[in-house]
Parts: sequence; C-alpha cells; structure tokens
Amino acid sequence: MSDQNVRNAGFTSSGIKGGSLASSMMSREAKASGGGVHSGGPTSTLQEMGAKGSTHSSGFTSSGISRGSQASQMMSQEAKSHGGGTPRSGTTSTVQSISMGGKGGKH
Repeated sequence: MSDQNVRNAGFTSSGIKGGSLASSMMSREAKASGGGVHSGGPTSTLQEMGAKGSTHSSGFTSSGISRGSQASQMMSQEAKSHGGGTPRSGTTSTVQSISMGGKGGKH
C-alpha cells in the first residue's frame, strides 16, 4: 500500500503529476531553497521512490519504518544531524507520512 500512496500523492514513474500534493511540495521546497529542489530532500526522495515503486522495499511501510532497513538508516542519520530527533517536516517523517497515506507533515 505504501507504494500506491506515494503514487496517489503524485510521485509517479513518469514524473511529478501536475496539480498534485507532489507538485505543491516541489513548489514549496523550491521556493524555500531559492529556486531548486535538493537531492536527498523530501520531494526528490519521494520522486525517486515513486518512480521505482521502492517505498515499501526501502522500509517505509503502512505500519511504520522497518527495523534494519534503508528507511531506518535514513531516520538514524537525520536524527543524529538534528541532535537526536527527526524534524516534523524532514525527509524521513515526510516520506513515512505519505507512504501511510498522509500529507507529509506540514504539507
């Protein structure tokens, strides 16, 4: 289900779907960073996973982040870089929220 939720949000194998949550996220992220979307950020991470259909296999599942997965490593690295916690609108929390059918934190 997590891969389908990511596609439903507009992250597809043919790119970001116009008028979708994905396009809204991309626009906000680009404006916040001065015009571009950074590699490793929420939009680029979700687009890569949406294009490959790899959200679930990366460890972002409808029941949470899988232990020992790429997702858990991402969460651990993000927590370390933020002093012990993952920020609400960070990459890990946004990807997990959308993979569960949510709207990605503040989006």
